[in-house]
Amino acid sequence: MTATDTGPDTGTSVSPDARRLWRRGRGLLIAAAALLITGLVLALLRSGDNGTLHPDSAAPLGSRAVTQLLADHGIDITVAHTSEEVLAELDRLDRNDWPAATLLITHPENLAPERRDALRRETLRTGTRTVLAGAGPETAAAFTPGIEVAPSAPTGELDPGCVTDLTERAGSAQLGGHRYVLPPDTDRATAAAACYPFAGLPTLVTHHAGGPSETVLLGAPDLLYNANLDAYGNASLALQLLGAREHLIWYLPTAADAPGSGQDRSLTDLMAPGWRWAALQLAIAAALTAFWRGRRLGPVVTERLPVSVRAAETTEGRARLYHRNGARDRAAEALRSAARTRLAPRVGVAPAAAHTPEDLLHALAAHTHRAAADLHALLFGPAPADDPALVALADDLDALEASLTPDPKDPSQ
Repeated sequence: MTATDTGPDTGTSVSPDARRLWRRGRGLLIAAAALLITGLVLALLRSGDNGTLHPDSAAPLGSRAVTQLLADHGIDITVAHTSEEVLAELDRLDRNDWPAATLLITHPENLAPERRDALRRETLRTGTRTVLAGAGPETAAAFTPGIEVAPSAPTGELDPGCVTDLTERAGSAQLGGHRYVLPPDTDRATAAAACYPFAGLPTLVTHHAGGPSETVLLGAPDLLYNANLDAYGNASLALQLLGAREHLIWYLPTAADAPGSGQDRSLTDLMAPGWRWAALQLAIAAALTAFWRGRRLGPVVTERLPVSVRAAETTEGRARLYHRNGARDRAAEALRSAARTRLAPRVGVAPAAAHTPEDLLHALAAHTHRAAADLHALLFGPAPADDPALVALADDLDALEASLTPDPKDPSQ
């Protein structure tokens, strides 16, 4: 320190400023911004996608094109998301003496058995025509007892393989998926249509259960997708399946009607299988990464420092930091604390009591013959008001230590 410097250097600071904070955190901020922008872009791109077979979705696997075609032909469409909504709509139509409606169940295999049974009873009571898109073994057993489901076939263009009003208008269509095995004693009145066969087994079956009620087993829902509606006779077949009656209930089953929906389930039960496998893989990867980064193959090796720094340079560096920040109080306390630590053993005071004024000042006064008040101001006094006062304090402390240090050239000491 120099006596000519009277204040701190306001142009330099050891505290991190805005520029340093930006440099340290810009990587994380940029990554977070990129993630946010990506999510927004994906949300905008998928804003029109409400899911597979959703009547309002314009995505390739949505069904907006089918619903527009049906609306153009005067079909009234009601969208339902729970079995309670379906039952309420069927009951409303029945109480108002409306003609029997058509019920489309888009994902029938996702229904709990009790939901299927309730829907089956209500459709029989109200004479509803039920179209089951992608009906598997459990759905076929519930709605059309006696009809079994054979291994699935690939979807593609299939010829009708039968002669009915339905097939004469539509011709070939994109079907496949589940195939159905009818009982040997099935008569024409029970199975009005068993068409679009693959390897001898039909992929579309219309089953009469008596009265106006009938059930249509559709092996695959591909002909209802927006991307496939204009191919082959898909549009004609879809219009005849779903538009034969004035009202259509488009039922999209949700988790509320899934098996076990009324039971308490854990978080892993609510996750889709793909997400569970992904979480397991991430956990394994995290464990392997922790093992890799935390492994120790032997004792820690002490490395030599690349540069040796002299103690005097360290002291000077710390002094410059004190000076730049105007920390005269801390500098003075560091000088006084070091002096007290060195003086205590010279006057017979224990190191633990070196910073206690009552013990140290009494012993110093006896050895130096100086007033205790002067020693208190020197060793425990207030911080210097300016840099010259700090320099004077350092000189006075050196003089006090020198008075208690014996001169090796003086034999009388």
